[in-house]
Amino acid sequence: MDKVGFVGLGRMGRPMASNLLRKGFELVVHDVNPEAVDALVALGAERGNGSADVAARSDVIITMLPNSAIVTQTIGGPDGLLSAARPGSLIMDMSTIDPNATDAVAALCTAKGVGFVDAPVGRLASHADAGQSLFMVGGDSADFERVRPMLEAMGTTIYHCGPRGTGTRTKLVNNFLAVSSCQMNAEALTLAQRFGLDLDSTLDVLYGTTATNGQLKIAWPAKSLAGDVAPGFTIDLAHKDLTLVMEAANAAKVPMPMAAAAREAFSAARAKGFGGKDFSAMLDAHCDATGVEAPRLSHNSRHRPQ
Repeated sequence: MDKVGFVGLGRMGRPMASNLLRKGFELVVHDVNPEAVDALVALGAERGNGSADVAARSDVIITMLPNSAIVTQTIGGPDGLLSAARPGSLIMDMSTIDPNATDAVAALCTAKGVGFVDAPVGRLASHADAGQSLFMVGGDSADFERVRPMLEAMGTTIYHCGPRGTGTRTKLVNNFLAVSSCQMNAEALTLAQRFGLDLDSTLDVLYGTTATNGQLKIAWPAKSLAGDVAPGFTIDLAHKDLTLVMEAANAAKVPMPMAAAAREAFSAARAKGFGGKDFSAMLDAHCDATGVEAPRLSHNSRHRPQ
């Protein structure tokens, strides 16, 4: 069994690393937050002294980091993973970043004789806690098979999307729809509230037609419509992903007017102080902007999760 290094123990990375430990993987970990490292060491992980030390002691190194610049520095910087990674080892980046950055670090890995897989994550932090994440994987078949046991330890759904870079690009397509639908839902339910419509009856209709979507039917009844806007995935992060979508689309010369409009709506929500709330709180942000009381499901609503 490959020894695994894990760099980036934030809200998503920490539970993923914890699940690897629970499934019997030997783990070396590092994060800029020493408390996060302490928590994994308490579960049985080895403490890494920086990214290079993690790479030197690991066969497969996983990164789960906030943005393109940090991923590039962590992998290819002077004290990064590739400064110490052994030929034949493999780096799997699970961050959501610019596809061009993914391509660039993949090329750096190839030049050093190190394998590379991009495997960004679908679903929420609560799914990572439960080991139920979804992964969109880009990489050659041999590298994909090598990391499959680790992905199975961290999640329940794994899609091999194609060669390196396809996982990251698939994630952007997915997040464009998932994030943009939040703004459409917010506008629709704000309008329904202004009309004075009964929320349960309105949802009955929307769920029974092609107007429905996963956010409205699955996520929102347990989050904003239930009054819970604690972040599973924040408005700030959703705005970041829409920005990545726009930049990647511009580079590919694909116009994305819906994405542009959605990103500006998320920008407005952030300006009003909603950035740290769950992205379903776009409903609250839009209601606040229009002077409408945010709709909530009653405690005996047939649409509240049981």
